[in-house]
Amino acid sequence: MSAAPRRLLARTRFSDPYTCSACRRCRFLSTPASLQSGHNKWSTIKHDKGKNDAAKNKQRSIFSHEISTASKIFGPDPNINPRLALAISTAKKAGVPKSLIESAIARGQGISASGAALESVVVEAMLPPAVATVIDCQTDNKLRTLADIRLLIKEHEGSVTPTTYLFEKKGRIVFREKDGVGVEEVLEEVLEAGALDVIENSEGKVVVFTETNETKATAQALASSLGLEISETDIIWDPTENTKVELEEEEAAKRLGRFLEELQEISGVQGVYMNIAQGSIDDALWSELQSRIIA
Repeated sequence: MSAAPRRLLARTRFSDPYTCSACRRCRFLSTPASLQSGHNKWSTIKHDKGKNDAAKNKQRSIFSHEISTASKIFGPDPNINPRLALAISTAKKAGVPKSLIESAIARGQGISASGAALESVVVEAMLPPAVATVIDCQTDNKLRTLADIRLLIKEHEGSVTPTTYLFEKKGRIVFREKDGVGVEEVLEEVLEAGALDVIENSEGKVVVFTETNETKATAQALASSLGLEISETDIIWDPTENTKVELEEEEAAKRLGRFLEELQEISGVQGVYMNIAQGSIDDALWSELQSRIIA
């Protein structure tokens, strides 16, 4: 009687593992190497796709801004607006969809692509670590834009609260570069025009700050007297120097960067202003963060 059980045990031990319920459980609980490899490959693909999408969105945002600015300053007809014609041509070569180009031209005229008037919306918020933020929007659907931005702020552990008192509202005029023309060469003319300040930005462009209601007139007067071409004119929120928050932690800077990246996906956002200073974070991270601020 003892031999039969031994033979049955022997068959179970050395036969296909699926004949044993315990082996089946072991087999199904394990993860094949091929599946693990596929999972890692998919994660890599998703990561690379995310980076490529972010770069594409940033490029489209730059083209859209240039088209909108050209339309705003010199008119919506590319046949009589060479700057707009060039911006449209460059955007098309980069693969920017026709719908985005048309939307940018219309936005420069204060209307949506459908012809509806755009409404200005300002959202004020505080984001970790105590960073005051002002978000300027132009939208034909105020309720949707407000809802989308408020949800994003909440997801990033921020709060919607008044912050504009930590900024100064100014007009800003940016002129295109011209050989031999910098701050020193334009200072006298700028002072006579009644501007608030003049600086040279990182790209070597002369930037003039004015009272908000004098921006357009000052831009045209200086362009004429100095022989400079206007690159852009807009109204900005400039953080007051004594309220700026220095970024001391790398993770805090990265979190702000992620917020700004997702904010770019929301239609209608025109400008984002933060009262931040570099602090102790490294130059590369600071440069990356600055590049994501729409201002």
